[in-house]
Order: sequence, then C-alpha cells, then structure tokens
Amino acid sequence: MGVRKTGTIGRPRDPELEQRVHTAVLELYNEVGWPGLTYDAVARRASVGKAALYLRWPTKEKLLLDALEARTLPLQLTDSGSVRLDLLNFARQMISFYLGPEGWLVLRVAVEARARPELLGPMQERFGRAILAARAIVHRAIERGELPPTASATLVTDLVAGAVLNHLLATPQHLYEPMLQQLDHYLERLIDMVLAGAVANS
Repeated sequence: MGVRKTGTIGRPRDPELEQRVHTAVLELYNEVGWPGLTYDAVARRASVGKAALYLRWPTKEKLLLDALEARTLPLQLTDSGSVRLDLLNFARQMISFYLGPEGWLVLRVAVEARARPELLGPMQERFGRAILAARAIVHRAIERGELPPTASATLVTDLVAGAVLNHLLATPQHLYEPMLQQLDHYLERLIDMVLAGAVANS
C-alpha cells in the first residue's frame, strides 16, 4: 500500500497580489478615507477576488494597517558630524516623503486618528516617533559644541518640520513648479535661520 500524501495543491500565490492590494488600499484611503474604504472597492481596483482579500486580511483594519506599514517608511537620519548637514538631510527627506505618493497619507492619518484612536493611533505614534528621532541631531550638536547646552531640540526640529509642511501646503498651485525649483535654496536658508535662532536665543 502506498503512502497517501496530505495537503492540497492549489493555485500558486500571486507574487504581485500584496503589492497591488497595498497600492489599491492606499489610493482609496487617500481619496475617500476610512468610511469609503471597502472590500468591494479594493477588490475592483486591485483586480483580485474578495475571497483572496478576506483570506489574507480578515478585517478592514488589518487591510489598512498592513498597507500603511508597508509603504510609509521611517526617515533615515544621518550623523555626518555637522548639525547643518544633518538637519538639511532631515528636511530634504521630509520634502521627498510629502511629495511622494504616500506623503499626504500621513496628514489623513493624523486627522482621522483623532476620531479613531483605537485604529490609527499606533500609526500616528509611529509617524510621530520618526519626527521625534530627529531631536537626536540637536543633542549630538550640543555634545560636539556646535550648539549651546540651552538649545532646545524640540524647538529646532519643530521649526524645521513645521516650516517644511507649511511651505508645501501654503504654496498656491500656480506657483508650485517655481517653488519646487527653488526648494533646496529655501531649505538651506531655513536651516541657517533656525540654527542662528537656536544660538541667539540660548
């Protein structure tokens, strides 16, 4: 008598399924928010069956959080030995992130996390930790003597992060292209002004 093999051989898993689903979820969430994010809409946009969605993501919460985790990466902060260069890198990464396809998701998450903290609170905290980590740039600068001991890491990073976001939000559409062309010059002036203020007010 032969040995009976257990298990079943099904259709091979689509290697692109997860990527397509994540893209569909984030596009829809960006367009319609949590109330409009449905399995039907995700399935249509990702060209997958709802059964495949339920099998991999049994709840809508899991569907959204997995997509957010996969596509919203933390900032890669540097330690170049120069507070100016490290803050410039921080500002440039924030700009690149906000101008990217997932950048504005952070703003939607921040807004909806107030109404749905049980769902989006952890993601909002994750985004916040990436910004808070930038305070280490200022602490290292104080240790090296680039900034006085009384310099505020909170104020420095808040000024940089806040100015970057405000600059993108406040620029009218007809000036967007010229703004992008002058962006790096703006960031250099911003960092120089913030550092001068950190020294003058300490």
